[in-house]
Amino acid sequence: MSGPVKRQYDSSRRREQAAENRRRILRAAHALFVTRGYGRTTIADVAAEAGVASETVYAAFKNKPALLHRAWDVAVGGDDRDVPLLERPELRALFAESDLRARLAGFAVFDTAVMRRTAGLHLAVRGAAASDPAAAAMLAEIDRQRLEGMGEHARAAAATGQLAVPEEECRDVLWSTTDGTLWYRLVEQRAWSDERYAAWLGRLWVTSLVG
Repeated sequence: MSGPVKRQYDSSRRREQAAENRRRILRAAHALFVTRGYGRTTIADVAAEAGVASETVYAAFKNKPALLHRAWDVAVGGDDRDVPLLERPELRALFAESDLRARLAGFAVFDTAVMRRTAGLHLAVRGAAASDPAAAAMLAEIDRQRLEGMGEHARAAAATGQLAVPEEECRDVLWSTTDGTLWYRLVEQRAWSDERYAAWLGRLWVTSLVG
């Protein structure tokens, strides 16, 4: 009976090691894309930073664009679970809030945490997009997904009957203020705290969208 148990143990251990390697690779890729730039970072650089062989990176992610895509997904969600942002419990709880002012204030806090994880990477992708087709495609996909997500927020806001502007305007305001630029300028460059930024963003949305 010891044989099957050992094989199961070995298989489980291999899966855990592979998952840990993926996490290390993603952390290394995120850090290097932000500090060195997407275009200047190679798979060999990521492998060296993660402490694995380049072949391990290729086996896990195939190529650099796929690595960037996964690094972005993990940064947005905050973990490596394959759960879309709109389906995460924190956002579902916000959608359940009937008072639109409170919902927008809560969403500003949630979005600030997302910006903390993603703003640097978003800026790196934007900087590389002019000369790198993969980065340009990724930037377009990021903006498309975010516009789609803000459309969901706008539809839910309109359904409360408390929205003071057209649904499309709500979507566009949310989309324009959640790409990381405002967070980066005010928090990273002007030394605002995340708490101050979230409170300000919440007031901006309430004033602009609810009145």
